[in-house]
Amino acid sequence: MVKSPAIRAGLTLVSVAALILATTSVASARPGDDGSISTADGARDAHQHGGTAGHLPATQSNVNVVSKLKMKNAVPEKIADVGVFKNYAYLAAWGVVSCTYNGVHVVDIKDPAKPKEVAFIQSKEGSYPGEGVQTLQLDTPAFTGDVLVTNNEKCKDKAGFGGMNLYDVTNPEHPTPLAVGIGDSTADGQGKKTANQTHSVFAWDAGEKAYAVIVDNDEGTDVDIMDITNPKKPFLTAEYDLDKTFPQILQNAPANLTDVFLHDLVVKQIDGKQVMLLSYWDAGYVTVDMTDVHTPIYIGDTDFTNPDPQLQESAGLIEKPEGNGHQGEFTLDNRFIIGADEDFAPNGAEGTTDDSATPFQISQGSDTPQLQGGESLTGDAVYAGQACSGDPIVLPAPVTASGSQIAIVTRGLCAFTEKVANVEAAGGYDGIVIINREGSDGCGAFGMSVAGTIPTSSVDRQTGFGFFDLEASYDNAACLAGAASVIPGLSLGAVGDLVSVRAFFDGWGYVHLFDNSTGKMSELDTYAIPEAMDPAYAAGFGDLSVHEVATSKQRADLAYFSYYAGGFRVTKIIDDKLVETGRFIDQGGNNFWGVDVFENNGVEYVAASDRDFGLYIFRYTGN
Repeated sequence: MVKSPAIRAGLTLVSVAALILATTSVASARPGDDGSISTADGARDAHQHGGTAGHLPATQSNVNVVSKLKMKNAVPEKIADVGVFKNYAYLAAWGVVSCTYNGVHVVDIKDPAKPKEVAFIQSKEGSYPGEGVQTLQLDTPAFTGDVLVTNNEKCKDKAGFGGMNLYDVTNPEHPTPLAVGIGDSTADGQGKKTANQTHSVFAWDAGEKAYAVIVDNDEGTDVDIMDITNPKKPFLTAEYDLDKTFPQILQNAPANLTDVFLHDLVVKQIDGKQVMLLSYWDAGYVTVDMTDVHTPIYIGDTDFTNPDPQLQESAGLIEKPEGNGHQGEFTLDNRFIIGADEDFAPNGAEGTTDDSATPFQISQGSDTPQLQGGESLTGDAVYAGQACSGDPIVLPAPVTASGSQIAIVTRGLCAFTEKVANVEAAGGYDGIVIINREGSDGCGAFGMSVAGTIPTSSVDRQTGFGFFDLEASYDNAACLAGAASVIPGLSLGAVGDLVSVRAFFDGWGYVHLFDNSTGKMSELDTYAIPEAMDPAYAAGFGDLSVHEVATSKQRADLAYFSYYAGGFRVTKIIDDKLVETGRFIDQGGNNFWGVDVFENNGVEYVAASDRDFGLYIFRYTGN
C-alpha cells in the first residue's frame, strides 16, 4: 500500500490551448519531518479572511446562527475538528500552524445561544490532535463513564508522540487522563519506543467489550484496533491492511488511482452488526462487519466514476476522478452513504518526457509557485543530488538545448524547503522536481509541504530514474527494502530528458451519494458548490473543498457539511439526488473544518469549527 497521497503538480508558465485528461490524485496533507505529506490538511490560501479578498461573499439561506464563540489562543488555522456529547463541544487545537497550545477546548453548550469555554486539555509537548475528536459513554466491567478519544500527530519529532489519548470526561469541566500516547508501537515488524502517529480515531462500546479504531500514519497496516474495555489499560488487539485483506476495494482504472491509504472511519450498529465505514484515498468508501474485530467481513465498497461526473456536469470538462475519499457517514435510516472528497488543488497536472508520451504523475509543492490550468513548463532535467546543506555544492544549471533547466533532487536527510533554498542559491534553474527516496514509506508518489520561490514538484522514484533513462535499473522491491537517497551511479550536473508538464483545471473536492448496499455500491449523485467547479475560482477565494459531512439525527434526508471557505452547507436527498437547501458564509468569510450534530430539548443543532476562530452553532430552518 502506498501511504502518501499525491498532491498537485507543476513547474513554470507557458500557455497551452486545451484542458485534457488528468492523471494526478490530489490530496489533503499532513507534513512529515521533512515536509512530506502523508495525509490532514496542507497549504491554505494566504488571503483567507483578508479584507474583501480571499473568500466568497457572505451568504445566508435557511440557516440561523444560534451563537459563535472565539476559542482562547485561537490563531488562523489553529482550530481543527469538533465533536459534541452531552451538552459539551470538544474542539481540537491543531499543532501544524504553531506547535504551542495544542490540545482540546471544552465548551459548555447547555444553552446553545450562550456557549462558554470551561476547560482546556493540554497535549503533550510536540503532539497535537486534529481529525479525531469523539466522546462516548462506556459501560464495561472495567469502567463506567464518559470517555473522550483523540488522535496524536507530531510537530516536534523528538518531543512528541503518536498513538491515541483517552480522557475521563464524566465531569467535562474537570477532564482526567486515562491513557495517552497509546497505539501500535511497531513499524515494519520492528519495535519502537513510541506509538505510530495516528490521523483519526473512532471508539465504540460493544457491550462486554469496547474498542477504538485508529488510522496508523506510519504503516500499510493502517487499520489499528485497540481494546479499550479498560480505558486505563488499552492495548492493540488487531491490525489490518484492508486493501490486501479485501483486494476488491481497489480500482484498476484510471491509472492515477494508486495512492491508497486510510483517511477516516466511523462505526455504527446496523441490524445487530458493528459496521465500520472506512474512507480510503483512491479506493473509495468501504463497509466492513467488525462485530468480531479479529474476523472482519467485507460488506461493500465504492468506485470513483470515470470521467469525473461532477466536473463534467458542472463545467463540461472531461477529466479523470481525483479519488480523494476523505470522510463519510451513514444516513439516519442507513439507506445511503454520503462521502466527502477533500481536494485542495483545483488544478491537476501531468508530465511527459521527450522519449515517452506516456504521462507520469507529478505533485505540486504546497507553498511554491503553482501552475494554473492551461499553463505548462518544458526544461531539461539536471541532476542535483540531495541538495542538503553540507552536501556537494549544487551546480548552477548548465546551458542545455532547450534553454530551460529543471533541477532533479532526491528526497532524504533534510527538509524539502532546505533543498529548495540550496537550489535557489545555486541559481539558473526554472523549476525543481524532487524524487522519492528508498524505504518502506518511500519509493512511490508523495506530496510535499514546502516553501520556495521556484516551482517545485515531486514524483515517485521510478519516474525520477526515467528522467535519466535508468528506469530499467529500478527495482521496486529493492527500493522498499533500501535506505538510499541519491540515484546510484549518476553524477551531479548530469543532463537527462526534456521534461514537459501541463496543468489543467479539475475542480475542488465535492460530495458523493451512494446506495448503501452489498458488493459494489451504486453512485446515485454528486454535489458541489457552484464556485468549486468554476475555473474563475481556482485561486483567490480560499479553499473551496468540502471537508466533512454530518447526517441529521432526526431526518433521514438531511445532511450538513463543513466546506472550508465555501462555508456551512445543507442538502436534502430528494429522489436520490443531493439538493442544496441551506447555506451560510459569515461576513469576512469562513474556514470550516469540523461539523457535528446534537440535540437540545428536542431541537437539532449543528456545531461547526472555524479554523481561524472557533465554534459556530447553527440551526437549519428549511423544510
